[in-house]
Amino acid sequence: MKCEKERIRLDLYLSEALGLSRSKVQKLIKEKFVLVDGKIASSHDMTKLGSEIEIISDLSFEQDIEPEDISLDIIYEDDDLLIINKASGMVVHPAPGNYTGTLVNALLYRFQLSHQDSIRPGIVHRLDKDTSGLMVVAKNDEIHEKLSDMIAKKEVERVYVALVDGVIPHATGTIEVPIGRDVENRQKMAVTEINSKASRTHFKVLERFSDMTFVECKLDTGRTHQIRVSFSYIGYPVFNDPLYGKRKKTTPFGQFLHSKSIRFLHPRTKEEIYFEVDMPKEMQDKLKELER
Repeated sequence: MKCEKERIRLDLYLSEALGLSRSKVQKLIKEKFVLVDGKIASSHDMTKLGSEIEIISDLSFEQDIEPEDISLDIIYEDDDLLIINKASGMVVHPAPGNYTGTLVNALLYRFQLSHQDSIRPGIVHRLDKDTSGLMVVAKNDEIHEKLSDMIAKKEVERVYVALVDGVIPHATGTIEVPIGRDVENRQKMAVTEINSKASRTHFKVLERFSDMTFVECKLDTGRTHQIRVSFSYIGYPVFNDPLYGKRKKTTPFGQFLHSKSIRFLHPRTKEEIYFEVDMPKEMQDKLKELER
């Protein structure tokens, strides 16, 4: 968000702009979730007109979410759940300073959703903004709870494909690392022992190129940025990743990471649900270019 006022204490300005209590804003700042022009902010900072204020929050907050008429690619729908093919570039749910244009805004325009979380209605699991592909969305609280339990028990199979920098020599592998918030940059996650959780990512190589590898991934856990952090840690970051990549982002399209397929037993009917979707055109074109 662009700052619209000059020389006001940052915590006061954000409290008014976001409709949050001053104490909640101060907590956001203290936890290093507020950046001003890319630098970690402090509560006593004074605002500058036109500064870029960014808030990366894992904290709960209250905010009315407005339904918006935004186009969606609905792959499947019944009375209990939806399966969405999320476009790269779409944020999944609102966060401080970014309340519009998200998947949740679009879903609320068309559907009744579960209310397990007031700011993330219907959202059982998430994809990063620039990660494309399949997501399951719950329409009611009963199905939300059952799907969440199934994910925790590894009963929902999600398969991803990614293009990574470097040539991976192994045909298959498993990356097991503890992932937590980067203490130096709150925008990022990191392999760390500090306030972290275990992660496990299985992969197999689908195709090798002169300086890149196309891989398929299955996750046993669902940590924030898990695939991106894991592959960066072993020296093969996802291509075009602005946070974890080896090189500067080369196209407006974000990281080349796609949620390709999803498989699970329907929580109510017990019938198998399976869908697979093609990669975005940008990823397909890049692979064709590499193959040439």
